[in-house]
Amino acid sequence: MSGRVRLARITDLAALGELSRLSQLEHVDARSLGLPVSGPRIGVFSLFRLPLGAFRPNDLLFVYEDERRLSGLLRVERDGSRDEWTIVELDAIGSGDSGDTRFRMVQHLLRDGAKRGAMRFHVACSDGQGNVELFMQAGFARYGQERLLFRGTETPLPKAWPDERCRAARIRSCQPLDSLPLARLYAAVTPLPVTRLESYRLSDWERQGQTTRVPRSSLAPILRFAEMEAYVQTADDASGEVLALVQVGVAREDQPHYLKIMARPETDAGPLVSFGLGLIAARIGKGGSCPDNGVLAPVRTYEAPIDRRLEEAGFTSLATVTLLMKEALVRVAEPGLVPAVR
Repeated sequence: MSGRVRLARITDLAALGELSRLSQLEHVDARSLGLPVSGPRIGVFSLFRLPLGAFRPNDLLFVYEDERRLSGLLRVERDGSRDEWTIVELDAIGSGDSGDTRFRMVQHLLRDGAKRGAMRFHVACSDGQGNVELFMQAGFARYGQERLLFRGTETPLPKAWPDERCRAARIRSCQPLDSLPLARLYAAVTPLPVTRLESYRLSDWERQGQTTRVPRSSLAPILRFAEMEAYVQTADDASGEVLALVQVGVAREDQPHYLKIMARPETDAGPLVSFGLGLIAARIGKGGSCPDNGVLAPVRTYEAPIDRRLEEAGFTSLATVTLLMKEALVRVAEPGLVPAVR
């Protein structure tokens, strides 16, 4: 292949919009991450179904150009507070070359990220179209799977909980002082290898409901288009232990709303689902720019039975995606003294 990877220009937008659209179709010469973008109300990861004004200045957009023709697109979101890059779109079209095109764009991204100080690279993709094999060939490690569940608009949302019911269920808004209890909750419900890979800090948990995106999910790209709120459920004793975390993202654009629940195994997540859906209903009821396009909920496979509580509330399985990550730093197994080098 004689093409090259470069940063996108403003003059590329029209061609990239068409490339992004074609790559999501059932086409033998097109490859994408295979994420759920088939319906107009579930266009979560599609580049040009979202307003361009919402993209942040530090986001990156790479294209593959061959003989003045664009045949590849790679979009990356950068988290400056954690030096993490997330691939949210990787598309290519072409007769037999789309797989090689995507691999070359990923390799270019890894080299560029190393120059810019990126510590980790994340991606979520379906198992089809050689996605997982592509990223593992580039050095990514598979560390989990996530089910995406969707609740449509056919069934009305439950009513918002009154304050008395919230107090009785010990549900309140997150506070910065909850960072340590939240870190303990995350460590209690997450396998140790995953906690080591994701490496959250206390400062990450302090920003719940603001700019944070922890715990991570494959739906992170829609959170910039939502007003995020976070709530915790505490124990009924004096310990103040956090039993569950509820994250709600109310969409401001033509996108589904977001619901994420993290709970200890002994905690019934059913009431938490009802609380989160009621909160979304209350925000929609206020009018303004909050459309009702359904609700998306990510659940990792080790977080059962939260997925069953969501299904009881009207959610249906939309897709299962694989989570992969590549670290750009070398981990030290144990701290220790080493000889100095002149």
